[in-house]
Amino acid sequence: MGMEKGKADPAAFSIAEAGFGDRTDIDDDGRERRTGTLVTASAHIITAVIGSGVLSLAWAIAQLGWVIGPAVLVAFSVITWFCSSLLADCYRSPDPVHGKRNYTYGQAVRANLGVSKYRLCSLAQYVNLVGVTIGYTITTAISMGAIGRSNCFHRNGHNAACEASNTTDMIIFAAIQILLSQLPNFHKIWWLSIVAAVMSLAYSSIGLGLSIAKIAGGVHSKTTLTGVTVGVDVSASEKIWRTFQSLGDIAFAYSYSNVLIEIQDTLRSSPAENTVMKKASLIGVSTTTTFYMLCGVLGYAAFGSSAPGNFLTGFGFYEPFWLVDIGNVCIVVHLVGAYQVFCQPIYQFVEGCARSRWPDSAFLHAERVLRLPAVLGGGEFPVSPFRLVWRTAYVVLTAVVAMLFPFFNDFLGLIGAVSFWPLTVYFPVEMYMAQAKVRRFSPTWTWMNVLSVACLVVSVLAAAGSVQGLIKDVAGYKPFKVS
Repeated sequence: MGMEKGKADPAAFSIAEAGFGDRTDIDDDGRERRTGTLVTASAHIITAVIGSGVLSLAWAIAQLGWVIGPAVLVAFSVITWFCSSLLADCYRSPDPVHGKRNYTYGQAVRANLGVSKYRLCSLAQYVNLVGVTIGYTITTAISMGAIGRSNCFHRNGHNAACEASNTTDMIIFAAIQILLSQLPNFHKIWWLSIVAAVMSLAYSSIGLGLSIAKIAGGVHSKTTLTGVTVGVDVSASEKIWRTFQSLGDIAFAYSYSNVLIEIQDTLRSSPAENTVMKKASLIGVSTTTTFYMLCGVLGYAAFGSSAPGNFLTGFGFYEPFWLVDIGNVCIVVHLVGAYQVFCQPIYQFVEGCARSRWPDSAFLHAERVLRLPAVLGGGEFPVSPFRLVWRTAYVVLTAVVAMLFPFFNDFLGLIGAVSFWPLTVYFPVEMYMAQAKVRRFSPTWTWMNVLSVACLVVSVLAAAGSVQGLIKDVAGYKPFKVS
């Protein structure tokens, strides 16, 4: 990365003094050279964005109707892309091209807004990341169970009592995540994101194709301009709560800003990281919005007001059963990768804090390299005792919470509502205005604050709707039962 004339890069200077000036395997900050590109960054974004959120969009559109539903989808996508572009300029500060790197979202907030805002941001970010990993555990288990139920319905008829154990499937998913979590960082899982991105496009396409087939088959489901009808489908109060909850589900579908800085930190230095990240955000958000719109709108057209909360596991589709199975397999593979995209920042944060707090601990710093046999692809695999214990404990904890509260729509809606305003809108807007030195009460300052306040109101309403749904679900739920 070049510097302005007459200005020295402190990081580069320290590297040169340490005798590494001619090395090509490290970056300007002394860390392992980053190799990410526009393609890998776009794949990371698509992996992070197209997750379990797409599965609930038909239900969300059914609550809002033909007019408001698509309009809300477009509005969320534009806001997400705009704020992501602002956030991309905050990877380096104070200058977005030549400034010092911020390795995490929290570091970017601290560099631009100070320590107090950093603490608030860290709380919001890590609570959201934990929530997302729990949500992905729930969704994966539901899809794993749906595969067995689909085969059961095919053999025994659509009215058969086919059930599956979410608890067993969550244990299997947790075991897989424990193994993958031993990979040290984002740089080691680029291939996982590529695979996961392909899977996300695959199951979205399958759901889309099944919706089109159902519509083409002459099914005439009831749809309206305003969504589910009061007095026919739902009561007046249910209509209000469901409308609010649908906003949370759509917000969750666009939750990736909290890992954008970490994704940007995988990019090579040239061309400038912020330029590449803005292009990757445009590609990622455009791709996902296209699929979201198609899946949500066509899913609503296929199912109408009775659209299931998860359109590949709610059994609006029974046949062809093998295609429904493939769609759910793709969901499982995708969320295996997406779980890692969201939990890696948590791992890095906790491990960094622990090593800083106890710099002389042999347990924290010990690392051994295992040579893999040829049958597993060969190569070397780094193993850390601390990483093994802590990351395993984290995966087990998220799995236990998922077993206790396996409510797909409500849980996702709450996560989306709580995280959307602070992480997607508020902090990026505030950092941009601080970095660009926007004058108070100027036109730019005014309309950006209007955007922030409007999104806050939406988040509060969405959270209220999701909490009401959770309270209703918990009232009649028995943990660890077969469902």
